[in-house]
Amino acid sequence: MSIRFLDCGDMAFTVEFGTTIDPAINERVMALHDAIKAERAQGRLVGVVETVPTVRSLMVVYDPLIARRAVLQPAVEALLRLGRTSQAQRRRVVLPCCYDDPEFCLDLAEVAERTKLDVERVIALHLASVFRVCMLGFMPGLPYMAGLEPALYLPRRTNPRVRVPQSSVAIAMEMTVIYPFDSPGGWHVLGRTPVLMFDKRRPQPATLQSGDEVRFERIDRATFDRIEAEVAAGRFDPGTLAKAA
Repeated sequence: MSIRFLDCGDMAFTVEFGTTIDPAINERVMALHDAIKAERAQGRLVGVVETVPTVRSLMVVYDPLIARRAVLQPAVEALLRLGRTSQAQRRRVVLPCCYDDPEFCLDLAEVAERTKLDVERVIALHLASVFRVCMLGFMPGLPYMAGLEPALYLPRRTNPRVRVPQSSVAIAMEMTVIYPFDSPGGWHVLGRTPVLMFDKRRPQPATLQSGDEVRFERIDRATFDRIEAEVAAGRFDPGTLAKAA
């Protein structure tokens, strides 16, 4: 698919790279995101306020009192012609997740039945998956992460829940999400992490960011309770979960 530029009102436009969930497409999104960031750091692309990466596109937001799309779009097209790859150093994040308590694994047995796997195999495949945070959206801090093992692919639930508990880890299609707050939701809940995905007490409230590589580490309920208590008391540093790739 050729790249498309789409209207987003009088102060933004979107650069669309594709229509599917594909890590290669997301890599192109992040490469342009990084390139524009670098240009702004050099004092170029004056008027650009921010860029917002998604799974398959990048929104370019600008101040219409300073810049015009007629000037910015050709500059962005020039960056695309350079064919850059992302130069940003990505983080590798390991998130603890408890799959062992019925309170947490609301759909684990059903997922096992529908995928014709036993429960332990479902957990093992989820732990073996290497996820990439493609975007944050829907709610503050909610990561959409591609990379689920194909054997676990399922559509969303036919009947969404009115309430999915905060920090639930859930799957649908080829993705995993973590709910940052209690909310309605239609994804299949496998477990729960004691780590908050969004904590306004922190200078950087969102725990994950676009481009992060994420794996899950299995913990028992006692370890979950200990980490959850540290999080609640403000003693847990989510930075300890991440390492440079």
